[in-house]
Amino acid sequence: MERGYAVLAPTGARQFGGNGGRSWNFLPGRDGRDEAAFLQDVVDDAARRFGIDTDRVILAGFSAGGFMVNYLACAKPDAFAAYAPVAGGFWRPIPATCAGPIRLFHTHGWKDATVPLEGRYLRNKRFQQGDIFAGLELWRAANACPDEKPSAYSETGPFWRRVWSDCAPGSALELALFAGGHTVPDGWADMVLGWFESQPRN
Repeated sequence: MERGYAVLAPTGARQFGGNGGRSWNFLPGRDGRDEAAFLQDVVDDAARRFGIDTDRVILAGFSAGGFMVNYLACAKPDAFAAYAPVAGGFWRPIPATCAGPIRLFHTHGWKDATVPLEGRYLRNKRFQQGDIFAGLELWRAANACPDEKPSAYSETGPFWRRVWSDCAPGSALELALFAGGHTVPDGWADMVLGWFESQPRN
């Protein structure tokens, strides 16, 4: 990319015994690929082959990938420098706690009907997507934020942004909403990289 970043695009594993489509094994306690170990292997391979800085890797994902990012960040906040899920949060029951602190930038479409902000049931109510704002409450607790209300509000192009900054040292938490649906919106990458570059280096 023009800003000097490499993009690594690993794929999810085959589902249903290898005969289904590809997705991410993010729900705790389920059999399947260890996504944290797999993604670490991807980063280590890129470091060996291309010399990327493993201390400056952002883990991002869209939809099922966004759910995977949240769960991995919850369990292993230090695995990556920052996390940037798009249109994915937690399933119910939402985890009771997450490790922290964390640097996380969540982006979501106001009109998203596939992963609504409020969540929804799937497969005859066998699964239930969680409320995105309930997930943010979990992240505020992990970051030891003193208050629920955002520290600041801003706009970047089509994005409405809310930030919680008066939290644990080294943490960062932000939500960006946009008017569209279930998609990665134009301008997302530049916005997230600008946010990441504004964070102090560890």
